Amino acid sequence: MSFECGPTEGEQARKSLTSPYSTIAVIGAGAWGTALANAAAAAGVGTRLLARTDAAKEALRRDRENKARLPGAPLHEGVAVLGPDDDLTGIEAILFVAPAQTARERFERLARQLPPLPVAIASKGVERATGRFLPEALCEAWPGAVPAMLSGPTFAKDVAAGLPTAATLACKDADIRHRWRASLASPHFRLYPSKDVLGAALGGAIKNVIAIAAGAVAGAGLGDSARAATIARGYAEARRLGAAIGVEAETLGGLSGLGDLILTATSMTSRNMSLGYEIGGGASAADALAARSTVSEGALTARAILGRANECGVDLPICAAVADLIEGTRSLDEIISELLMRPPPADERL
Repeated sequence: MSFECGPTEGEQARKSLTSPYSTIAVIGAGAWGTALANAAAAAGVGTRLLARTDAAKEALRRDRENKARLPGAPLHEGVAVLGPDDDLTGIEAILFVAPAQTARERFERLARQLPPLPVAIASKGVERATGRFLPEALCEAWPGAVPAMLSGPTFAKDVAAGLPTAATLACKDADIRHRWRASLASPHFRLYPSKDVLGAALGGAIKNVIAIAAGAVAGAGLGDSARAATIARGYAEARRLGAAIGVEAETLGGLSGLGDLILTATSMTSRNMSLGYEIGGGASAADALAARSTVSEGALTARAILGRANECGVDLPICAAVADLIEGTRSLDEIISELLMRPPPADERL
């Protein structure tokens, strides 16, 4: 499926390649949205951070800190906090950082409020209802919007603390790509350019699923060797699906693919790995998910990404195992036994 939308490269009115956007709206005031809002404000961008509820808006305005999601990181003075119904007139671009399963509804609402704008998506997931990656959903819901993907091995707390971090910034339009970089990057937050928007979206989505599998292996006490094998074979699944949908192998081998996978599948700070660890330790997926106040996107993405893979005739056994584990249709012991008994592929390449 093609998801080309908005002006093609060179059709956009020419702006300075080093000029940031004057005003952006950050949709989603979780930890990552808050950290990115601070990054944009520090780059000199007039930044409006949209909270999900009026109560959340008032708390952020009162405390000037996201105590619920990113404690210890004061809001930059250049960040204005808005609520869900506040006016967005004058916004030049959108940074989307809300949960993936709410994306289409929010894109449609933005399309009713604003003319087509550049939209950088920093959320990671696949629509469960359609199997669409978020840039594809954007172009269906908001024709004329120009999609970009911001994806890489970045924990919000590290970006907020000014620790060295790096990510991929993918957009087909070079001018827009440069403007987003000028609006967000700093010496500590390095953004590497790419044109492969769909590849960055795939890497960011599938790594959450693989991280649940790696966490389950660790939680079950199967050893570091088994966890490393799970991560490597999960990466092979990402490459197979990527080849089928036409993304660049280099993208999946970079920050938004392998880099993000390494971080998410090896750190207990990851919501997805920690979820898998709990399940591997004996908790039911339903109980582990119910006890969480934040979204573990891999739990929602696993079945959706399988649907997309089935359309392409691509086998993703680790993703299938995670989907079954989340839905409770197979036990961890059954999954491990079946994976170990699978015949080796005829082609031994990754």
